[in-house]
Amino acid sequence: MAMDPGAQRVLDLLREAGRPPIEQSTPAEAREAMAKSRAILQPDPPDVAEIRELEAPGPAGTIPLRYYRGIGAPASGAPALVYFHGGGWVIGDLESHDGACRRIANGARCVVVSVHYRLAPEHRFPAAVDDCAAATRWVFEQAGALGIDAARVAVGGDSAGGNLAAVVALMSRDGVVPKLSFQALIYPATDMGGRYSSYERTQSGLLLNAPGMHWFIDHYLGDRTKEATDWRASPLRAASLAGTPPALVITCYHDPLCDEGEAYAQRLEQEGVNVTRMRFADQIHGFLTMGRFVPAADTALEMVSVALRNAWAS
Repeated sequence: MAMDPGAQRVLDLLREAGRPPIEQSTPAEAREAMAKSRAILQPDPPDVAEIRELEAPGPAGTIPLRYYRGIGAPASGAPALVYFHGGGWVIGDLESHDGACRRIANGARCVVVSVHYRLAPEHRFPAAVDDCAAATRWVFEQAGALGIDAARVAVGGDSAGGNLAAVVALMSRDGVVPKLSFQALIYPATDMGGRYSSYERTQSGLLLNAPGMHWFIDHYLGDRTKEATDWRASPLRAASLAGTPPALVITCYHDPLCDEGEAYAQRLEQEGVNVTRMRFADQIHGFLTMGRFVPAADTALEMVSVALRNAWAS
């Protein structure tokens, strides 16, 4: 598949800068590299109607949150998206996805609550899952104070965040967290086994290669052999996906996670979940936060916003 010129330019810039592959980095180095790339790859963040820095109680202390009320969202009774950032469960934070959350808040005319869950390897699986579930429950509990309509709360995320959103959606189906209205999964990790053919075609030359994905998984899971089969790590291995909220699943071809994301969307459809699916055939993993170079980032963010508006209008 041909690659988008903007995505190719991002790869060229990273190579010219001498940035090593993720699998040759320490977690600290990878976090620093992601933070430095933000100003280069992301457009200036748009204004929103309101921002608050919040904290939710979690199983191991407070969980940092950032609240965005989009322009056009009501001050009370607004629909809400609880967003889990990407970064392979190892990198990423509230800042790395600030621009994306602002765009969705404005585009969907909603509240977005961004969650900074505990990161690996300092806090391995299932710490991130536990934090995301706790933060989602807290949003429901505080819906009135946050100006949120508890009947219209969705979850979403990209990459590792898409994985966590899918897991929390399954928890919602099972009553572990309150009922969710939608799940937005952007190039999600759904199977820690690394067994899909998209791993074979992404061995090198990309921002996220198959070896890099294995690096992330090995930092996240304490016992890969045992934990990779746990549905809280690999939601594609859940016994059933039936009864989970309607979904948007976005994948991209130049990505080791492409095939498992599409397999997840297919299973959702087969098990009776209403799914909208889109593959960006010319894109690389991570393009959502590369909008200064990749116009498709705007397209994906608008797709998420439209899907949310449609879900909340029905």
